[in-house]
Amino acid sequence: MDFKTDKTMVALALIVVAFVTAQAVFFLVRAIRRGKELGIDKATIKSTMVSSGLFTIAPAIGIVATVLTLSAGLGYVLPWIRLTVIGNISYEVTAATNAVEASGLMGGISNPITDPEVFGTVTWVMTLGSIMPLILIPIMLKKVQKGIGKATSKDSKWSSVMSAAAFIGLIAAFVARAIAGSGKPDINGDGAGVLSLAALLFSVVLMLILQKIATVKNWKWLDSFAMPFSMIGAMALVMLLTQVLPSDIAFLEWRG
Repeated sequence: MDFKTDKTMVALALIVVAFVTAQAVFFLVRAIRRGKELGIDKATIKSTMVSSGLFTIAPAIGIVATVLTLSAGLGYVLPWIRLTVIGNISYEVTAATNAVEASGLMGGISNPITDPEVFGTVTWVMTLGSIMPLILIPIMLKKVQKGIGKATSKDSKWSSVMSAAAFIGLIAAFVARAIAGSGKPDINGDGAGVLSLAALLFSVVLMLILQKIATVKNWKWLDSFAMPFSMIGAMALVMLLTQVLPSDIAFLEWRG
């Protein structure tokens, strides 16, 4: 059996899922009790629970898409464990890819990892990287907020500019990798190519279409689902292209 999906890994995943679920139930019960103590009527409590539950659907779809993305190289159990606790596609994919390539294996997570040591390295990098914000935020948040506050007090536009710049920089890294990613010619999926470019363009177009529909139809709920729908749509298109296009076209890559 593959060590990435053996009984030990599945057992660890079930333990983590059980702990996270128990934690959520614990705070849910306490919140309901506190709401009753404050005199909030049952209808309001129920509607709050329903709306909160529906609000989690969109992020959950994005998490499923991330698990599918990582499963090619890491199997489904480790991504399942990681994203049950904390994480997102922008960090997890980047951390896993950097860890794999730092171990001397080109191709990132597009190819199955068969070396337990490399798998362990990826696990540590992904986990420690997610733990650091939980440690640094309580310690550094006030200092960072004060620094940002001083910068924005002189000009309020700086706050939106810095936030936009950070987000655009993150997106630009993924866009550049999809268009001009480097890699070795003998490894499929290592560099940019037809499939990566098709996924990029289709996800952008689908995102714009969904946002337009949400605006025209005034469907506020669609705003939350636009990104995960775009991700899943792009993944579906790539799978379709691998089936309908000749292999020499579908897997054509450059900058290798």
